[in-house]
Amino acid sequence: MAGRPRLVDVAARAGVSEKTVSNFVNGYPHISASTREKVEAAISELGYRPNLSARSMGRGRTGFIAFAVPGLDNPYFAELAGRVISRAAEERWTVLIEETGGRKTSEDALVDTMPYLVDGIILHPESLTAVDIAERGRDTPIVLIGERDLARSADHVVSDNVAAAREITQHLLDSGRRSIATIGLRPDASLQTSQLRHWGFSAALERMGLVADEDLSVAAEGYARADGDLAMQQILASGKLPDAVLCFNAVVAAGALSRLAREGISVPGRVAVAAFDDIDEAAFMVPPLTTVAWDVGAIADSAVRLLAERQEARTAPVREVSVGYRLEIRASTTGL
Repeated sequence: MAGRPRLVDVAARAGVSEKTVSNFVNGYPHISASTREKVEAAISELGYRPNLSARSMGRGRTGFIAFAVPGLDNPYFAELAGRVISRAAEERWTVLIEETGGRKTSEDALVDTMPYLVDGIILHPESLTAVDIAERGRDTPIVLIGERDLARSADHVVSDNVAAAREITQHLLDSGRRSIATIGLRPDASLQTSQLRHWGFSAALERMGLVADEDLSVAAEGYARADGDLAMQQILASGKLPDAVLCFNAVVAAGALSRLAREGISVPGRVAVAAFDDIDEAAFMVPPLTTVAWDVGAIADSAVRLLAERQEARTAPVREVSVGYRLEIRASTTGL
């Protein structure tokens, strides 16, 4: 069967009327068990997905969008969620928040089931591929945020992690640091963000004729303070005390700073510390933390705007909006 399965196709496969299929899709309770089984089987076989927008009281929209990120325990994503909620309210959308943990199974489940409920999805992907996104985006618009790798599979708000990693690493190099550890690389490649940040870090070193020390590249089980503390313990136990540490998340950096303080290692006198994501806490850490600060407001505004425009132009070419960043230079790398 060519094209997207329609309600009439499900009815034909199940051997029932279109009205019966419509009743099933809309949750009508008075359907016999045998008929329900036939319709469920036909929907599964055909891969049919109800067009919720088309049946939402003639308004052409459900009034809901989904916002999906790896985890709201990361203050960066929590702040971004708040900005998306505020911006979406201007479009008269209610935002459904989802946490994926960055796992492919969770992201797969999200883009498979959420289109039944929402007008669109704003997604920070960590594990889905461009093919996954393109296939799922046919039924319900998806706007991606965060990474450049998937830009051609859907509308995308781009943050250039590679460039940001090069720049913050160069800041450390310019301050005289040469032995730089990293905390947060996920060797299983399940988190694209960590890979991109590590590429940018390595590129900055190579430009100076340096090579990253693999012993000083420490993974983190998660992105919490305890993970940063544990990773810093591993670095100290290696016997190779670096003169700088680049954390791939500011919350992890808080844990690393705490461990260095408990061990009596001065920051930045002996070890400079820098990180990604300029959360509110960064300016109040001891010492205040140097970070890559993304333009969170622009990310939220662009993502919601792209989703609203896609509602009116489903077949328009895929668009990309690039959002900038700045370095917030603080005492953790300068002592000032």
